[in-house]
Amino acid sequence: MSADSPTQVTVFAYQVGFGDCFLVRFHYPNGNRHVLIDFGSFPKPKWAEAGYMRRIAQDIQQRCSGKLDAVVVTHRHADHVSGFATDHEGPGTIIAGCDPDLVVQPWTEDPDAQPDATGPAAAFLGAPAGLDDRALRRGRAFVGTLENMHRLASAIRSEAHIFARSHPGLARELAFQGENNLKNLSAVKNLLDMGHKPGKVARYVYYGSDCGLDQVLPGVEVQVLGPPTLEQSQSILTQVREDPDEFWHLLALAAERRDRGDGSLFPEAEMMQAERVPPSARWLVQRVRSLRGRELLEIVRSLDKRLNNTSVILLFQVGAKRLLFSGDAQIENWRYAMRQPDVLEMLKGVNLYKVGHHGSLNATPKTLWRGFIHASKDEDDPERLLTILSTEPGVHGAVKQNTEVPRRALVRALKDYSHFTTTEDLAKSPGVCAEIPIEV
Repeated sequence: MSADSPTQVTVFAYQVGFGDCFLVRFHYPNGNRHVLIDFGSFPKPKWAEAGYMRRIAQDIQQRCSGKLDAVVVTHRHADHVSGFATDHEGPGTIIAGCDPDLVVQPWTEDPDAQPDATGPAAAFLGAPAGLDDRALRRGRAFVGTLENMHRLASAIRSEAHIFARSHPGLARELAFQGENNLKNLSAVKNLLDMGHKPGKVARYVYYGSDCGLDQVLPGVEVQVLGPPTLEQSQSILTQVREDPDEFWHLLALAAERRDRGDGSLFPEAEMMQAERVPPSARWLVQRVRSLRGRELLEIVRSLDKRLNNTSVILLFQVGAKRLLFSGDAQIENWRYAMRQPDVLEMLKGVNLYKVGHHGSLNATPKTLWRGFIHASKDEDDPERLLTILSTEPGVHGAVKQNTEVPRRALVRALKDYSHFTTTEDLAKSPGVCAEIPIEV
């Protein structure tokens, strides 16, 4: 271990309810360096008082002595970015004041990747110079599709109240999924501003790219294992291939048209309010409503999956220790990395695993979990795997459908085979965090 390398790492896992917020401190002989990985919470926890995210931001500010070396945002979901918002005295103003030197986000957030961009797009695809126009168009189309998905999420959120009386569970999940998939404009703009200040660096990363963390963390090697670009893998395009961009675009437009009161799709047809429908036919109204709600839910769930699969996956190598942070990456994102030479071998030695997607099963592939050589039932094993789960039960999924998050089977395995830390065990108080020290 050189004098310029960390001697210890401490991970602070914050209690934010359903969301992720991790401050990672790298202890050096001449001082500490800090990386913030995600800062979001959605929906607001029932126990949380007004301003709780701002108080967490102040705690982060205090622990890093007012200086962040880097901010990593794994993807755009509200439960990962909402804390970066600056509107209405948002906590993002405090984080921006910590003056991060580096901001890391997935390639899909690159402003040059936007469909209406005027700048070059080859950099975000990670392809060599001379990238053909077809590949550029495909990359822009994918980002364009994500934008239309955000518009659809807004429309679905506004429609959720229709189901509140007849299908309250459906209404809750539609509202959650719609809100969580919104673009979070204030947070997005703040992150863009932080990374593009004079002297600062913004990196939009993909598998195998240079994230820049090695430069701000001497003696630490950081590998980007996801997400893949479209040139590397088509797996994250699955839904887009099945439901072309026009599908999301037209559905969003139809919802927006309805909300504006621009008229019926069938202007010549006689209209009848649901409450005036004859009793003998009201079952049909309920059936149609239920069918529409469930179809909307399937659509917004597929939207949720697309955004999760743009998650950044980072593997930190600090001395002999390996720390894996995977955001909400799901199987389509993981599959590309795990098929690359030596990646599975490298992942076997992980010492700390930030459990993916708040404990959903499809974010911890069995191949990944079974490969961890430090997973052990021996609680006295000094090298036993450390796992951290940031979650809140009852927000996502349902036990009856075996879709609850966190999944009970996964939590049992984590408890049996690792030193398991979950934010559920923390006091319901803003600013509370678990401290996980790692000697290197």
